[in-house]
Amino acid sequence: MVGTPQTADDDRPDRATEGFLAHRNLLFTVAYEMLGSAADAEDVLQETWLRWAGVDLDAVRDQRAYLVRVTTRQALIRLRTLSRRKESYVGPWLPEPLLTAPDVAEDVALADSVSMAMLLVLETLAPTERAVFVLREVFDLGYDEIAEAVDKNPAAVRQIAHRARAHVAARRPRQVVSATETRSALDAFRRAVETGDLQSLLDILAPDVVLLGDGGGVKQAVPRPILGADKVARLLAGGWGKVAGSTSWRPAQVNGHPALVVQLDGELDTVLALRIEDGLISGIYAIRNPEKLSHMQRETLLSR
Repeated sequence: MVGTPQTADDDRPDRATEGFLAHRNLLFTVAYEMLGSAADAEDVLQETWLRWAGVDLDAVRDQRAYLVRVTTRQALIRLRTLSRRKESYVGPWLPEPLLTAPDVAEDVALADSVSMAMLLVLETLAPTERAVFVLREVFDLGYDEIAEAVDKNPAAVRQIAHRARAHVAARRPRQVVSATETRSALDAFRRAVETGDLQSLLDILAPDVVLLGDGGGVKQAVPRPILGADKVARLLAGGWGKVAGSTSWRPAQVNGHPALVVQLDGELDTVLALRIEDGLISGIYAIRNPEKLSHMQRETLLSR
């Protein structure tokens, strides 16, 4: 819960709290898609609440638009701070995974926008481009609304949106993969890693597959991207495959898509998200940094 909820004399939430809670999941989703960090998104919501609690609500024409605007501005400030932190981050930086409810997967556009693969594409955008893309393409805000949120004029926002859209289109997954296809690839991948079957891994991996590991300098992880099916397959077969007896693999909905949660001796150790194209795994994202796994303990509610 962000902030301290207030109640009216009849024990109902006051107008400010009621308005904020009505849009909280949307605001968190906006902040998370801009930042790729649930912890930072929560901090942004705290800042948004503090500003919202002091607003004259009678002067606010559209509460949703106003709250999105404040959240976007706070996320942009936080995004620049986060960028500086990433410069000194140990090893590859990956977004913070979220355990998501089934309804997120049912909203194809929302699930695509919070997928690990898409969040990594968004990382390649400049802060304002990312904000404009997220607000326009994911939340379908008008250019006038976005202009107020990013302090640009509508004409400039249109240009930024066009540039960001082209940038993302050139880098996003080439096709939408159904949940059934994803689960099938996930099951084949899990069986191959559990048994250390090198050939089965080679059969499910795309020739140009990339593996990224995020240990944050706290947990052991690959220090740089591993490229190519042969290298990735040998690493996986020689790694988890050798300690399969002490690990358990649990399917879960992570960022709106089927993924694997790896437990080592009963403790959460790794979240494995996959990028799948043409029936083969083209991206493997292994998040091991314990600081990034706290939102895997309970479902996070997202909305558009």
